[in-house]
Amino acid sequence: MIMLLWLLIAAVEPPHSTVAVDNERVVVRDVGAPTPLSIPIGPAHDAVVVFLDDGKVGEVAFAGKGSSLSARRAIVVELKEGPGVSFPNNSGYPNAFPRPGSEKVLENDRVVVWDYTWTPSVATPVHFHDKDVVVVYVADGALTSTTPDGQSTINEHSFGFAKFNPGKRVHSETLSRGSARAIIIELK
Repeated sequence: MIMLLWLLIAAVEPPHSTVAVDNERVVVRDVGAPTPLSIPIGPAHDAVVVFLDDGKVGEVAFAGKGSSLSARRAIVVELKEGPGVSFPNNSGYPNAFPRPGSEKVLENDRVVVWDYTWTPSVATPVHFHDKDVVVVYVADGALTSTTPDGQSTINEHSFGFAKFNPGKRVHSETLSRGSARAIIIELK
């Protein structure tokens, strides 16, 4: 029985994989190897894959349960089953997406995925996040997040860094150091 369980885990856990986030909504894995490898998508969850390979940086694919993709490095966001959460926007501010300069790259019944590049020293409009998001950064830098009451937090990021942000937040962002481009996966 233990051997069977190990084989099942090995079949869905890609080699060279590190879990960055595991919560009730998603499992986010950073998968990479010196040469291209087959990245299996587990049998339990669909996934959004953000490629970090040379020449494919920031490309996105939706992968169904049990499929596989080939890459040298990617962030794999497994979408756990369950009811989606969307927060009513009573803030008086626009939703985070769409925003000027953003580009939708994928939408289906599970996610809206968009690509956004921040401009140095230019604040985004104050906005409301009506959904939980996974953010995958494809550049090195720092963003200063400022709430309407003036509270600021500096968020450092690097190429390939992925994080989960819960919805129901209001803020603006300013690129305060380096550069910032991200693939933002809104969870429906």
